[in-house]
Amino acid sequence: MTPGPLRLVLVRHGQTDANVRRELDSVPPGAPLNELGLTQAAALGERLSTFPVTRVHASRATRAQQTAAPVAAAHGVDVAVLDGVHEVFVGDLEGRSDRPAREQFDVVYGAWWNGDLDARLPGGESAKDLRARYLPVVKQITDGAHGGVVLVSHGAAIRLAAAALLGDTAETLYVPNTGLVVLAADPSAPSGWALEHWDSAVPVPGDVTAGGTAG
Repeated sequence: MTPGPLRLVLVRHGQTDANVRRELDSVPPGAPLNELGLTQAAALGERLSTFPVTRVHASRATRAQQTAAPVAAAHGVDVAVLDGVHEVFVGDLEGRSDRPAREQFDVVYGAWWNGDLDARLPGGESAKDLRARYLPVVKQITDGAHGGVVLVSHGAAIRLAAAALLGDTAETLYVPNTGLVVLAADPSAPSGWALEHWDSAVPVPGDVTAGGTAG
């Protein structure tokens, strides 16, 4: 199989018990995949088995590495674990799933999607902070690459990074567990990337990727 043109395949990790509890879980290593999450990861490996994958990367979070493992195994490569591509840090809200915490998160998340990228989670990060650490890693893993470069990451982080790579006027959508966002290298695009595919799903209430004006 020839590698073909460069594509960045952003993948959200599979389900964890923290997801089920709607818990804000942003600090690696975090919760592992639950039984459904492991099944989702295995299905992802099958789904991408015929895709021309040349590299597989994952964040420092256990759930991301577990999700990446079947994809890497299908292509006979190792999972390269990276700093800088973990979930947006929720600070004082870490580990909480109560309504006040969710409401605080939603207010800041909504501000980002209305253009206030400096809005900051209490004791945590802003959208600009996330992009400042995430986008250089994307550049690092795609410079000189060919074929499919897979990066298993996190829902809110993927939406924030994809919006930056596609232009902040781009509509971004909810990213389900093991959902794919595929960007194709496009020298004619202002950012160098064009959207090829975005997995769609009905947003799960309380999920950190479910908010935002565009999704």
